[in-house]
Amino acid sequence: MDLPITGGCVCGAVRYECSAEPLAVAHCFCTDCQRTSGAQMSTNALVPQGAFTVTRGQAKSFDTKADSGNTVSRYFCSTCGSNLWSVPNGMPGLLVIKVGTVDSATSLEPRMSIYCASKQPWAVVSDAIPQFEKMPPA
Repeated sequence: MDLPITGGCVCGAVRYECSAEPLAVAHCFCTDCQRTSGAQMSTNALVPQGAFTVTRGQAKSFDTKADSGNTVSRYFCSTCGSNLWSVPNGMPGLLVIKVGTVDSATSLEPRMSIYCASKQPWAVVSDAIPQFEKMPPA
């Protein structure tokens, strides 16, 4: 994988980079990911928070309560509304990049599907990777 991973919003006002390889990449079917992506799921890369840097602009955030009861801070561009990354307080030191915002996501292949219990009945879930009803054990 070529590092750093770079990405940003649709309008270019917010840009970021990550100097570490993802610890995991997953399709997430939770209802929050459905709402923030406007789709059946969101593809997410879990990275060390210390390896992530905003290189241009400033994202706004909105806190939500996850299924676990923990708070998740979701960051987005205040100009174009792109959902960029989130910080789950239940996973200290980790950050979740929305793979759709990465400049070149070719090597960020999902290795699991999570929160499949929340998927829409018409959602397509690949049988080629493990599926978990909720968050899998660490």
